[in-house]
Amino acid sequence: MSGHSKWKTIQHKKGAADAKRGKIFSKMAKELMVVAKSGGGSPETNAGLRALIIRCKAVSMPTDNIDRAIKKGTGEIAGALMEEITYEGFAEGGVGVVVKVLTDNKNRAAAEIRHLFTKQGSSLAAQGAVSRGFKRRGQLFVDAEGVDEEKLMDIVLNAGADDMSRDGEQFEILTDPSAFVAVTEALEKAGIKAVDAEVRLVPETYVPVTDKIVAKAVMKFVELLEDNDDVQNVYTNMDLDDKVLAAIETDKE
Repeated sequence: MSGHSKWKTIQHKKGAADAKRGKIFSKMAKELMVVAKSGGGSPETNAGLRALIIRCKAVSMPTDNIDRAIKKGTGEIAGALMEEITYEGFAEGGVGVVVKVLTDNKNRAAAEIRHLFTKQGSSLAAQGAVSRGFKRRGQLFVDAEGVDEEKLMDIVLNAGADDMSRDGEQFEILTDPSAFVAVTEALEKAGIKAVDAEVRLVPETYVPVTDKIVAKAVMKFVELLEDNDDVQNVYTNMDLDDKVLAAIETDKE
Protein backbone atom coordinates (compact mmCIF):
# COMPACT_ATOMS: atom_id res chain seq x y z
CA MET A 1 0.00 0.00 0.00
CA SER A 2 3.01 2.24 -0.44
CA GLY A 3 1.53 4.32 -3.23
CA HIS A 4 -1.59 4.93 -1.20
CA SER A 5 0.23 6.13 1.91
CA LYS A 6 2.62 8.33 -0.07
CA TRP A 7 -0.31 9.96 -1.85
CA LYS A 8 -1.98 10.68 1.51
CA THR A 9 1.25 12.16 2.86
CA ILE A 10 1.61 14.39 -0.19
CA GLN A 11 -1.98 15.53 0.34
CA HIS A 12 -1.25 16.24 4.01
CA LYS A 13 1.85 18.31 3.29
CA LYS A 14 0.09 20.22 0.52
CA GLY A 15 -2.95 20.92 2.67
CA ALA A 16 -0.87 22.19 5.58
CA ALA A 17 1.11 24.57 3.40
CA ASP A 18 -1.20 25.97 0.75
CA ALA A 19 -3.77 28.77 0.63
CA LYS A 20 -6.54 26.48 1.94
CA ARG A 21 -5.35 26.93 5.51
CA GLY A 22 -8.52 28.84 6.45
CA LYS A 23 -10.71 26.05 5.10
CA ILE A 24 -8.68 23.48 7.03
CA PHE A 25 -9.19 25.44 10.25
CA SER A 26 -12.93 25.65 9.55
CA LYS A 27 -13.19 21.88 9.10
CA MET A 28 -11.13 21.22 12.22
CA ALA A 29 -13.34 23.60 14.18
CA LYS A 30 -16.46 21.68 13.17
CA GLU A 31 -14.87 18.42 14.24
CA LEU A 32 -13.82 19.95 17.57
CA MET A 33 -17.43 21.03 18.16
CA VAL A 34 -18.78 17.52 17.55
CA VAL A 35 -16.12 15.75 19.63
CA ALA A 36 -16.50 18.23 22.52
CA LYS A 37 -20.28 17.90 22.41
CA SER A 38 -20.18 14.09 22.59
CA GLY A 39 -17.35 13.63 25.10
CA GLY A 40 -16.97 16.92 26.96
CA GLY A 41 -14.65 19.87 26.60
CA SER A 42 -11.75 18.63 28.73
CA PRO A 43 -8.90 16.95 26.83
CA GLU A 44 -7.85 15.26 30.09
CA THR A 45 -11.06 13.21 30.19
CA ASN A 46 -11.92 13.18 26.47
CA ALA A 47 -9.25 11.18 24.62
CA GLY A 48 -10.82 11.90 21.25
CA LEU A 49 -10.60 15.63 21.90
CA ARG A 50 -7.00 15.29 23.06
CA ALA A 51 -6.06 13.53 19.82
CA LEU A 52 -7.89 16.13 17.75
CA ILE A 53 -6.14 19.02 19.50
CA ILE A 54 -2.80 17.39 18.61
CA ARG A 55 -3.88 17.36 14.95
CA CYS A 56 -5.02 20.98 15.15
CA LYS A 57 -1.67 22.09 16.53
CA ALA A 58 0.13 20.08 13.83
CA VAL A 59 -1.43 22.36 11.18
CA SER A 60 -0.76 25.48 13.30
CA MET A 61 -4.38 26.17 14.15
CA PRO A 62 -4.44 29.12 16.62
CA THR A 63 -5.20 28.24 20.23
CA ASP A 64 -8.02 30.82 20.32
CA ASN A 65 -9.73 29.07 17.41
CA ILE A 66 -9.40 25.70 19.15
CA ASP A 67 -10.80 27.00 22.45
CA ARG A 68 -13.70 28.78 20.73
CA ALA A 69 -14.70 25.67 18.79
CA ILE A 70 -14.61 23.53 21.94
CA LYS A 71 -16.81 26.05 23.79
CA LYS A 72 -19.30 26.00 20.91
CA GLY A 73 -19.42 22.24 21.18
CA THR A 74 -20.06 22.27 24.93
CA GLY A 75 -22.64 25.05 24.61
CA GLU A 76 -20.64 27.74 26.41
CA ILE A 77 -20.80 29.75 23.17
CA ALA A 78 -23.72 29.62 20.73
CA GLY A 79 -22.94 27.58 17.63
CA ALA A 80 -24.68 25.77 14.75
CA LEU A 81 -25.95 22.23 15.27
CA MET A 82 -23.76 19.86 13.26
CA GLU A 83 -24.92 16.56 11.79
CA GLU A 84 -22.62 13.71 10.80
CA ILE A 85 -23.44 11.94 7.53
CA THR A 86 -21.56 9.27 5.55
CA TYR A 87 -21.76 8.83 1.79
CA GLU A 88 -20.25 5.88 -0.04
CA GLY A 89 -19.62 5.07 -3.68
CA PHE A 90 -17.24 4.01 -6.41
CA ALA A 91 -14.87 6.11 -8.47
CA GLU A 92 -12.92 5.28 -11.65
CA GLY A 93 -11.39 1.81 -11.73
CA GLY A 94 -13.81 0.49 -9.11
CA VAL A 95 -12.02 2.39 -6.34
CA GLY A 96 -14.16 2.59 -3.21
CA VAL A 97 -14.79 6.03 -1.70
CA VAL A 98 -16.16 6.89 1.75
CA VAL A 99 -17.09 10.54 2.37
CA LYS A 100 -17.53 11.82 5.93
CA VAL A 101 -19.63 14.99 6.16
CA LEU A 102 -20.22 17.44 9.01
CA THR A 103 -22.92 19.94 8.13
CA ASP A 104 -25.48 22.35 9.54
CA ASN A 105 -27.63 21.83 6.40
CA LYS A 106 -28.29 18.20 5.58
CA ASN A 107 -30.25 18.91 2.38
CA ARG A 108 -27.56 21.18 0.95
CA ALA A 109 -24.82 18.68 1.70
CA ALA A 110 -26.76 15.80 0.11
CA ALA A 111 -27.41 17.76 -3.08
CA GLU A 112 -23.78 18.89 -3.41
CA ILE A 113 -22.26 15.46 -2.76
CA ARG A 114 -24.64 13.78 -5.22
CA HIS A 115 -23.78 16.45 -7.81
CA LEU A 116 -20.04 15.81 -7.38
CA PHE A 117 -20.48 12.06 -7.79
CA THR A 118 -22.61 12.52 -10.93
CA LYS A 119 -20.31 15.18 -12.41
CA GLN A 120 -17.28 12.88 -12.11
CA GLY A 121 -19.06 9.85 -13.51
CA SER A 122 -18.95 8.10 -10.15
CA SER A 123 -21.78 6.20 -8.50
CA LEU A 124 -23.19 6.36 -5.00
CA ALA A 125 -23.64 3.06 -3.17
CA ALA A 126 -25.81 1.77 -0.35
CA GLN A 127 -24.75 2.37 3.24
CA GLY A 128 -22.09 -0.17 4.20
CA ALA A 129 -21.35 -1.32 0.64
CA VAL A 130 -17.93 0.36 0.73
CA SER A 131 -17.29 1.17 4.39
CA ARG A 132 -17.49 -2.48 5.45
CA GLY A 133 -14.12 -2.89 3.73
CA PHE A 134 -12.52 -0.30 6.02
CA LYS A 135 -11.53 -0.40 9.68
CA ARG A 136 -11.14 2.54 12.04
CA ARG A 137 -7.45 2.70 12.97
CA GLY A 138 -4.94 5.16 14.31
CA GLN A 139 -2.42 5.74 11.53
CA LEU A 140 0.86 7.66 11.83
CA PHE A 141 3.69 8.25 9.38
CA VAL A 142 7.24 9.11 10.44
CA ASP A 143 10.03 10.06 8.03
CA ALA A 144 12.69 7.34 8.16
CA GLU A 145 15.66 9.67 7.67
CA GLY A 146 17.62 10.04 10.89
CA VAL A 147 15.35 7.68 12.83
CA ASP A 148 16.59 4.42 14.36
CA GLU A 149 14.06 1.76 13.36
CA GLU A 150 14.54 -0.46 16.42
CA LYS A 151 14.26 2.48 18.80
CA LEU A 152 11.13 3.73 17.05
CA MET A 153 9.56 0.29 17.16
CA ASP A 154 10.29 -0.04 20.89
CA ILE A 155 8.70 3.35 21.57
CA VAL A 156 5.48 2.76 19.63
CA LEU A 157 4.94 -0.87 20.63
CA ASN A 158 5.51 -0.08 24.30
CA ALA A 159 2.98 2.75 23.97
CA GLY A 160 0.37 0.34 22.60
CA ALA A 161 0.77 0.35 18.80
CA ASP A 162 -0.38 -2.76 16.94
CA ASP A 163 2.16 -2.70 14.14
CA MET A 164 4.94 -0.73 12.45
CA SER A 165 6.35 -1.24 8.96
CA ARG A 166 8.85 0.45 6.65
CA ASP A 167 7.28 1.98 3.56
CA GLY A 168 9.96 3.48 1.35
CA GLU A 169 11.16 6.68 3.01
CA GLN A 170 8.65 6.43 5.87
CA PHE A 171 7.53 4.23 8.72
CA GLU A 172 3.82 3.52 9.01
CA ILE A 173 2.46 2.93 12.52
CA LEU A 174 -0.99 1.44 13.11
CA THR A 175 -2.86 1.52 16.40
CA ASP A 176 -6.23 0.76 17.85
CA PRO A 177 -8.13 4.09 18.15
CA SER A 178 -7.96 3.79 21.95
CA ALA A 179 -4.13 3.70 21.85
CA PHE A 180 -3.66 6.51 19.32
CA VAL A 181 -3.18 9.31 21.86
CA ALA A 182 -0.67 7.30 23.93
CA VAL A 183 1.41 6.47 20.85
CA THR A 184 1.29 10.07 19.60
CA GLU A 185 2.36 11.41 22.99
CA ALA A 186 5.17 8.81 23.25
CA LEU A 187 6.57 10.01 19.91
CA GLU A 188 6.37 13.64 21.02
CA LYS A 189 8.14 12.82 24.29
CA ALA A 190 10.92 11.10 22.32
CA GLY A 191 11.28 14.14 20.05
CA ILE A 192 10.11 12.23 16.97
CA LYS A 193 7.76 14.14 14.68
CA ALA A 194 4.97 12.38 12.81
CA VAL A 195 4.41 13.91 9.38
CA ASP A 196 0.82 12.68 9.46
CA ALA A 197 -1.20 11.30 12.37
CA GLU A 198 -4.92 10.68 12.53
CA VAL A 199 -7.57 8.18 13.52
CA ARG A 200 -9.06 7.36 10.13
CA LEU A 201 -10.73 4.63 8.12
CA VAL A 202 -7.99 2.34 6.81
CA PRO A 203 -8.83 -0.14 4.01
CA GLU A 204 -8.55 -3.82 4.86
CA THR A 205 -8.06 -4.59 1.15
CA TYR A 206 -6.91 -2.30 -1.65
CA VAL A 207 -7.78 -1.76 -5.31
CA PRO A 208 -4.52 -1.58 -7.32
CA VAL A 209 -4.35 1.34 -9.77
CA THR A 210 -1.59 1.17 -12.38
CA ASP A 211 -3.15 3.43 -15.03
CA LYS A 212 -2.21 7.11 -14.83
CA ILE A 213 -5.49 8.33 -16.34
CA VAL A 214 -7.54 6.37 -13.80
CA ALA A 215 -5.28 7.53 -10.94
CA LYS A 216 -5.56 11.19 -11.95
CA ALA A 217 -9.35 10.88 -12.24
CA VAL A 218 -9.64 9.42 -8.73
CA MET A 219 -7.28 12.03 -7.27
CA LYS A 220 -9.21 14.87 -8.94
CA PHE A 221 -12.49 13.46 -7.61
CA VAL A 222 -11.10 13.26 -4.07
CA GLU A 223 -9.76 16.84 -4.29
CA LEU A 224 -13.15 18.13 -5.47
CA LEU A 225 -14.86 16.37 -2.57
CA GLU A 226 -12.32 17.72 -0.06
CA ASP A 227 -12.84 21.26 -1.40
CA ASN A 228 -16.50 21.08 -0.34
CA ASP A 229 -17.05 22.97 2.92
CA ASP A 230 -19.26 20.22 4.36
CA VAL A 231 -16.85 17.37 3.63
CA GLN A 232 -14.68 16.49 6.61
CA ASN A 233 -12.76 13.46 5.34
CA VAL A 234 -12.51 11.36 2.20
CA TYR A 235 -11.18 7.80 2.33
CA THR A 236 -10.36 5.53 -0.61
CA ASN A 237 -9.00 2.02 -1.01
CA MET A 238 -6.81 2.99 -3.97
CA ASP A 239 -3.35 1.42 -3.93
CA LEU A 240 -1.50 3.76 -6.27
CA ASP A 241 1.46 2.28 -8.12
CA ASP A 242 4.69 4.09 -7.20
CA LYS A 243 5.65 4.63 -10.84
CA VAL A 244 2.25 6.13 -11.63
CA LEU A 245 2.49 8.43 -8.61
CA ALA A 246 5.96 9.55 -9.68
CA ALA A 247 4.70 10.24 -13.23
CA ILE A 248 1.80 12.32 -11.88
CA GLU A 249 4.13 14.33 -9.65
CA THR A 250 6.44 14.92 -12.64
CA ASP A 251 3.47 16.20 -14.69
CA LYS A 252 2.80 18.82 -11.98
CA GLU A 253 6.34 20.21 -12.10
